[in-house]
Order: sequence, then C-alpha cells, then structure tokens
Amino acid sequence: MRRVGAVPPDDKIALLIISKATIFMPMLHENLERNFGFLVHDVARLLRLTFDRRVKSMGLTRSQWWVLTHLFRNEGITQSELAEVLEVERPTLGRLLDRLEASGWVRREADAADRRAKRVFITEAVEPQMRAMRALAAGVRGDALNGLTREEQEHFVDTLLTVKANLLRLGNGNGLAGVAADEDEGGADLGAEPAQEVVSP
Repeated sequence: MRRVGAVPPDDKIALLIISKATIFMPMLHENLERNFGFLVHDVARLLRLTFDRRVKSMGLTRSQWWVLTHLFRNEGITQSELAEVLEVERPTLGRLLDRLEASGWVRREADAADRRAKRVFITEAVEPQMRAMRALAAGVRGDALNGLTREEQEHFVDTLLTVKANLLRLGNGNGLAGVAADEDEGGADLGAEPAQEVVSP
C-alpha cells in the first residue's frame, strides 16, 4: 500500500524529466549568433569562400591551392605525411600531385633514408602563383579585419592562439586544418572542410 503523499514511481520519472528539461532549456534557447563554435565555423567558411572567388582568376582549384599552401609551409614533407595533415586518402592526394607535377608546380624525390618514401617540394615555376596567392590572402584578411585597430587585431590573434593551444592540449594532433572539400578537374574530392588557415599563404 502506498504511503499517503508519496509520489508514484511514474510521476517521479516525469518530475525528473521536467527538472532536467528546465536546466537544459536555456541552452536550447541560447543566441547562436554569439555561440563561439558557430562563429568560428562561419568565419572560416566565409574566409574560404571569399578566397575561393578571388583565387579562381588564377585558374587554381580549391584542392590545388590548399595543397600548395601546405607545401609552402612544410616544404619537403613526405607524401604520406602530407596526406595525414590534409586528412585525405593517399591515392587521392597522389592523383592531385600527379597533376600538379605535370604542371611543373611540384616535384617529388625519393627520401634519402627511405627510398619507398617520396618527399614533395614546390618548384620555382609556381613561385609567381604563390606570391599572387599570398597577396590575395593578405587582401582577404585585411577586408575581414576592417574596422579593428592594429592593437585589436593583435589581441584577436593572441586570443585565437590561446584557444588553439587549449584544444591541442586535449590531444587534437598538430592543429593543422584539413583540406577544403572540392571536386577538382580530375574529380578528386579532398574531404573535410578547413577550420583554420584557409587564407594563410
């Protein structure tokens, strides 16, 4: 026999659900316009799209400029390491490098310590394109930071570096962004959308 005033088991469960829902409701109704995660994603996406439009005049696909950008930063990296950094399958990257090599923009050499490994370098022939890409990237960054003082810009970058360091401490690898999704002229889809450094040349 149930005690007078006792709450039935089913009612206890209902009260628990209601109490938890009350706790989480403010989270469900938060202002996503000021949500840090959404903002970082949207800013990265808009930077990428803006740079995409400007770099198309050079005849480069997104996958091409993203690979060239990483080679500019990590010249001499092995093909396997590059695939890992870009978070793409090795055959997919290999086909793209074949086309870049055919254009005379990259070269591959056997590793001195491991003849099975190939190291990838950008060539002198691509230097004009790299200079142009860096100029376009600087223009995009300048437009994005319009209205901020130099001090505010430096503080903003310092804040992002702190956030990046916090996330790296959680075991997220080297912090280099994955390559942007793109179907290049050979049909190679290079996978994940970049979260950072989309206009880094």
